[in-house]
Amino acid sequence: MSQFTPHRTRQQAGRDGFPQLLRAEWTRFRTGLGWVLTMAASVLVTVALGLLIAGGARTACAIGAGEGPCPPPLVGPDGTAVRDRYYFVHQPLQGNGSITARVSDMTGQVRLQDTVPGVHAGYKEAVVPWAKAGLLVRQSLKRGTPYAAVMITGAHGVRMQHNYVHDVAGSPVQGPRWLRLTRSDDTITGYESGDGQRWTEVSTVTFTWLPETVEIGLFATAPGVQWETAKAFAQATATFDQIELRGANGSWRHDDVGVTMKEDGKTPHHPGGVVESGDKLIVTGGGDIGPATVEGGMRADFTLIGGALGLILVLVVAVTFFTAEHRRGLIGTSPPAAPHPARLLAAQAAVIGAVAFVAGLATAGVVVPAGLAMLRANQNPIQPITLGTELRVIFGYAALTAAAAVLAVGLAALVKRAIAAIGLAIALVVVPYLLGTAGLAPWLLAFTPAAGFAITQSVPTFAHVDVNPSLLLGGHYPLPPWAGLAVTCGYAGVALGVALAAHRRRPPG
Repeated sequence: MSQFTPHRTRQQAGRDGFPQLLRAEWTRFRTGLGWVLTMAASVLVTVALGLLIAGGARTACAIGAGEGPCPPPLVGPDGTAVRDRYYFVHQPLQGNGSITARVSDMTGQVRLQDTVPGVHAGYKEAVVPWAKAGLLVRQSLKRGTPYAAVMITGAHGVRMQHNYVHDVAGSPVQGPRWLRLTRSDDTITGYESGDGQRWTEVSTVTFTWLPETVEIGLFATAPGVQWETAKAFAQATATFDQIELRGANGSWRHDDVGVTMKEDGKTPHHPGGVVESGDKLIVTGGGDIGPATVEGGMRADFTLIGGALGLILVLVVAVTFFTAEHRRGLIGTSPPAAPHPARLLAAQAAVIGAVAFVAGLATAGVVVPAGLAMLRANQNPIQPITLGTELRVIFGYAALTAAAAVLAVGLAALVKRAIAAIGLAIALVVVPYLLGTAGLAPWLLAFTPAAGFAITQSVPTFAHVDVNPSLLLGGHYPLPPWAGLAVTCGYAGVALGVALAAHRRRPPG
């Protein structure tokens, strides 16, 4: 797989400077047919696997008495796929006003995981951590419209959330809590209190525009209980009392917003409800008001599912590009005018890093847009993705490929043996990614060079949404995209830096 530069060319490069040395190493790479073909194979493998999976992906949803293509994801004000299902007891509020209530109790029900396939295991009394109950104001009952809410949660204290993706923490206390939501023109403010007398502001939201009349009231909802690979039914029931309205004095309206229907198209599936008891309103609801991660459709990074396999070939090329010379004894046995071993190593790392970047760019530049087009053509719901995010995924994957290749060169320069260096590179970059994808050890993606795969994450991680433990399904990494890539680059820089320091102590002849 190797091709080396004659001593005369290497001597000339040593005399003329680093740019000429880079040119000599580039010539050595491009005339090495095995390296070129293997790098091309890494592109083809990743693209072929991505398009094969994208072309065969089919999602179906219950439509009436049968199944059909799933509808596109519901999109919120920020362009993010969202979930908007809850039970709402409300009144129209014209102009400014407020609502105050005590949430005196919250209970819940969750479905048990089936131990025998096909046999329903039943339900148990429990409250999921992100169950929500509180006060809500929104433009209308149309799903996906702007809103603001202050609430208690199952395990995360008091929160104020708006427009699905924004979340501000209040006090961490659990149990009964007085809540208040006020409107002043386009500004919504949420408050909390432990006794109904002393109030603390949780957060303020200013909308660009609110209609004169909005809907204001009480709500309850609960996202599904997290199983190993999916979410199952959960419901929350909250008791509201000491309710006080200002600016609205009509009758309560009841709406199970976003409830799905059974196969007959008429019967609600897990409906919510409200019970009026004296001055109390007991509200039950299921679903969620927040970002839709797994439920929002297929992700753009799903098309790069073959990236780990393609990266193995890149690592092989990077290691053998260095060890081919070492094996032939060219380093340290060149004529006195030959470049210093450290300069030669730096040139090799630069060349293989640049080649890997171009290969990664070609890979992601083809498979991401083409894979998304195939998924859409097959009527699969797709997570909304901005041009900026798509470009970050494409160029980020190229940067990850380059960093992994430089890391492999640094390891090869330290280990000196091709098989050992290849095995070590795969163990550091590919194996942790595979374990994280399977949900076996996701923490590895925060501390190993595999952290760089986070740069391909196309759906943000939200603090107020439980993460699916399966990376393949959830698509969420422990680190943000650029932080993950920085970890990989850090490993590559350290490995190459140590190797360069060791080679600087060696004479050129």
